[in-house]
Amino acid sequence: MALDKILMTQEGFDKLQEELHQLRTTGRAEVSEKIRIARGFGDLSENSEYDEAKNDQAVMEARIAQLEEQLKHVEIIDHDDIATDAVSVGSLVKILDVEYGDEMTYRIVSSLESGGEGETITDKSPVGQALLGHKVGEVVEVQAPAGVISFKILEISR
Repeated sequence: MALDKILMTQEGFDKLQEELHQLRTTGRAEVSEKIRIARGFGDLSENSEYDEAKNDQAVMEARIAQLEEQLKHVEIIDHDDIATDAVSVGSLVKILDVEYGDEMTYRIVSSLESGGEGETITDKSPVGQALLGHKVGEVVEVQAPAGVISFKILEISR
């Protein structure tokens, strides 16, 4: 399965690079040590510590391979290139919940960047997908489990 290009901020890219570096160095060394210690417990066929360490190694190597593949397809969004006329990945968007009157501000980020500091919405989430491409003043509707939610876009910035 070929990956499409992945738009990311420099901060998000750096964070993934840091995770990859940590896994390749510290992570591999820690798992290797766990395996070495577990081997010392004797018969590997009935050694749960060894099985657990080998499983940890497999999970970590899968994550390394995943990160390497994803990072090959990243296109960094230059802060100055983030559009302010329509919502895009990298935009800071102030929205109003039309029904309840609540105002919220979110940064639209790549799904690989979720979980960063501050309030973020990924470009693959229902709200993120609904907001993409829309302009200030427009009302977008989002299908949620509780029904349709309407948001008015109040402001778009970098």
